[in-house]
Amino acid sequence: MALFHSEKRFHSIVAEASSSTRLPYHNSPSSFSFLVSPIEATTARGTGHISCLFPEILTIIFSHLDVRDKGRVARVCLAWKEAAYNKTVWKGVEARLHLRRTHPALFPSLVQRGIQRIQVVSVKRSVSDLVEGVPGLRSLNLSGCYNVTDVIMTHALSHDLPSLVSLNLSLCKVITDSTIACIAGHQKQLQELELGGCAQITTNALLLLACGLSNLRRLNLRSCCKITDEGVAYLTGQSHTVPTGTAMLEHIVLQDCQKITDVSLKYLSLGFSQLKSVNLSFCTGVTDSGLECLSRMPSLQELDLRACDGISDHGVGYLAEGLTRLSVLHLSFCDRITDTALLHISHGLIHLTALSLCDCSISDEGIQHLIGSSQDIVKLNIGQCDRLTDASLELIAQNFTQLHTIDIYGCTRITKLGVKHLRDQPHISAINMELFAAS
Repeated sequence: MALFHSEKRFHSIVAEASSSTRLPYHNSPSSFSFLVSPIEATTARGTGHISCLFPEILTIIFSHLDVRDKGRVARVCLAWKEAAYNKTVWKGVEARLHLRRTHPALFPSLVQRGIQRIQVVSVKRSVSDLVEGVPGLRSLNLSGCYNVTDVIMTHALSHDLPSLVSLNLSLCKVITDSTIACIAGHQKQLQELELGGCAQITTNALLLLACGLSNLRRLNLRSCCKITDEGVAYLTGQSHTVPTGTAMLEHIVLQDCQKITDVSLKYLSLGFSQLKSVNLSFCTGVTDSGLECLSRMPSLQELDLRACDGISDHGVGYLAEGLTRLSVLHLSFCDRITDTALLHISHGLIHLTALSLCDCSISDEGIQHLIGSSQDIVKLNIGQCDRLTDASLELIAQNFTQLHTIDIYGCTRITKLGVKHLRDQPHISAINMELFAAS
């Protein structure tokens, strides 16, 4: 019972289990009598001992444990092992493996428990052994495995894996377009592909993806420094070479792709009618003209423009005119964002739930603009905005009734009085003042 941290927690889980199995439950010394077999109940010392619970009840209880404890209860006895190996206990769990010389029962054990999501922490053994040993694999995460090469990946992915829908190769820094060619040629059902930090990936890789992965929903190209506007044209079907592209894409990350310009944003607006989120942070080639293109994408819900030095209040005005469904907007470290941008936001982006303005040139006047039109904001970042005073925090505390989290670190003109305005509001649960200087 120590696995559940307290007897109260244990009883609440058993009560939930009994509810799921439509059995009555009462928190009393004989609470378990209805959950055990009659023979076991009479042979056990006292009634209702946990060792006598029906396997179905044990399975529901074990499903509430963390991954490590799920493994521990499987080693208690054969009855518990049988209950703990039920696939419902491991539903949605991602196993973390060091891929080295392993016990021959490892992969069959993963299959028996129904585990379909695996993160490889280190690679000292062929990845192909893994994909062959776990044929129902749906998600494979190799992020940070620096020694993964084209040879390793092409060997593992050179045949169809019909269940695989998610592949993470972030920070696998030595893979090249050869691996992408193999993925595009054989993993046609792939829906999520993470390539962040794969600096050897080029524009040709995007041509391969556009030709082969028509079902792709999420693509991360963070810091793929060789990606150009031409590659985005391939993805969006705006090139004669690939007339369709990955038209089903809903989420794309182009963070720190320094060769991306407003031309790419034009392609995004023309080719991705279902796009929900775009990350363009640190793309210094993006300007207000590009934001005008994005304003024609009414399906867009999340937009990250952190450290895009080329955008200004004017670009935010474009966004406010067209992106009526936008709920998350990041503008931190954009030097040209001022109070005027907040005025635009108040007129058009009335459904924002998260707004980031760290180190922007805003003042109390800008916060005043937001009052009355940004009532849904749950998370607000105004850290390092050194023109803000206690007056802004008083306005925020009194008017942002849905606010849960606020960052005010580095706001040097804010005092303890301003912080008190926030702390007096029960709906604000987190105040970040890590760099806060009170006077």
